[in-house]
Amino acid sequence: MAKKLVIKVTAGTDAPERCSQAFTVAAVAAASGVEVSLWLTGESAWFALPGRAAEFELPHAAPLPELLDGVLAGGRVTLCTQCAARRGIGEKDVLEGVRIAGAQVFVSEAMADGTQALVY
Repeated sequence: MAKKLVIKVTAGTDAPERCSQAFTVAAVAAASGVEVSLWLTGESAWFALPGRAAEFELPHAAPLPELLDGVLAGGRVTLCTQCAARRGIGEKDVLEGVRIAGAQVFVSEAMADGTQALVY
C-alpha cells in the first residue's frame, strides 16, 4: 500500500461528480492516516477561496466544505500556480493552509517512492 496519496482534481462545478469523488477519496484517505496531498487545478481552483466550497452542491454527496476541512486537517492542499494566476487568485486570497505551487512540486510529490497518484 502506498504511504502517500497525491490527488489532482481538475473538475469543479463543471463536473460535480468527478469533483466530489476526488475530495471524498482525499478526505477518506486523510482520515485513514494516509499522507494526502490534494492538488486543486482547473475549475477546482476556486475551492481554494473562502466560502467557495459551500456553494458546491451535489445530491447524496458529503458537503464539500467538510471534505476540504478533513483534507486540510490531515493532509496538504495545493493550488496550481498557473491555475491561480489565470483566475487572479493570490497567496493572500486562499484559505489558511492552502499553498500555491507549480508543476515541478507536483511531479516531485507524484514521483516520490511509496506514492500513488490519482487524477480526477
